[in-house]
Amino acid sequence: MTRRTRDDWTGVALQALAEGGVAAVAVEPLAARLGATKGSAYWHFPNREALLKATLERWEREHTEAVIEAVESVPDPAGKLRLLFGTVLEDVEDSAVELAMLAAKDDPAVAPVLDRVTDRRIGYLEELFGELGFDAGAAHQRAVLAYSVYLGQALLLSSTPNLVRARRALLEDTLAVVMSRG
Repeated sequence: MTRRTRDDWTGVALQALAEGGVAAVAVEPLAARLGATKGSAYWHFPNREALLKATLERWEREHTEAVIEAVESVPDPAGKLRLLFGTVLEDVEDSAVELAMLAAKDDPAVAPVLDRVTDRRIGYLEELFGELGFDAGAAHQRAVLAYSVYLGQALLLSSTPNLVRARRALLEDTLAVVMSRG
């Protein structure tokens, strides 16, 4: 039997989270998916809550911090927004995890991570709109609007994927609205 790593466990837990929500992050079914024993999970995590916490932290790292880091490679704020929206609107699996987390927003393991991620993402969007020349109030409003569009898109992609066929055109329309000064 192959020895499983922490990353193996958090990876399969992220998939389960996307498919079935927080309740799907359970050691026994995850072990079956990995072809591992429950003991393997407990080698890496003292309990299910620690596995869930590590999974949520991995999601935060990979789908917020790593995305922001990649976007920062673009020199201009409009290009950064275009890359940011293009990246997040193409990641259907991340959208599913985000929706599962929003559904479990009152869970004591989920709430602090969701709060941190939301604050970080809106704060980053505010920075980008500030770089585009919007004052602090307008930058905040546009950041909240942009994040709301992202969450709405995530929900539509999850529930009615055929409704959002022309994602690239929708991306351009969204960017035109949030970056306009009119």
